[in-house]
Amino acid sequence: MFSILKRRNIIEKDAEIKKAFNQKVQGYNHHVFNRPLIGPFPKNLNKLMLGMGCFWGVERMFWEIDGVYMTAVGYSGGSVANPSYEEVCSLNTGHNEVVLIHYNPDEVGLGVILKTFWEGHDPTQGMRQGNDIGTQYRSGIYVYGEDDLDFANETKRLYDEKLSSVGYEEITTEIIRAKEFYYAELYHQQYLAKNPNGYCGLGGTGVRY
Repeated sequence: MFSILKRRNIIEKDAEIKKAFNQKVQGYNHHVFNRPLIGPFPKNLNKLMLGMGCFWGVERMFWEIDGVYMTAVGYSGGSVANPSYEEVCSLNTGHNEVVLIHYNPDEVGLGVILKTFWEGHDPTQGMRQGNDIGTQYRSGIYVYGEDDLDFANETKRLYDEKLSSVGYEEITTEIIRAKEFYYAELYHQQYLAKNPNGYCGLGGTGVRY
């Protein structure tokens, strides 16, 4: 009985923390764009999620692209709702560290975004990226439409050929329909804009797309 009550108290406390966090996110402006992090967004925008390793450096890579309207770091692909950073790092949630990108297709195409994706990390490393090891650092493209899914798979095929020609192993990037996105804690959002000398473990292969 004691353990059941203790667990119930923990669950209730977690729910309160997550509720307070979600309310805080609603009033948070992007540190670079100075727009509401969670919208509302213009209806003409497209979106996708990308996983390339530690999301700090990934987010910076994409907020620097003209035509990208909003970036946010978070967790997706796992089985736990509203996970904390600590839970994701436990390797038990199945979530990936991802960046949610909203972009204006009249100003930047999906091809430009995926070129940056492929060249910005090593997509052959499986459940790691450099020194960052774990399922949360896997390479992934998560799309919201069938056309984007087909296009992403074609870019993977093309880049796989280029990597193979210079001796790299097969690309391990997962390309699937996007699942629920959960915003990461506010201190993770635009981390490298707030901490310019902060950690960034990204490193590409040097092979042009």
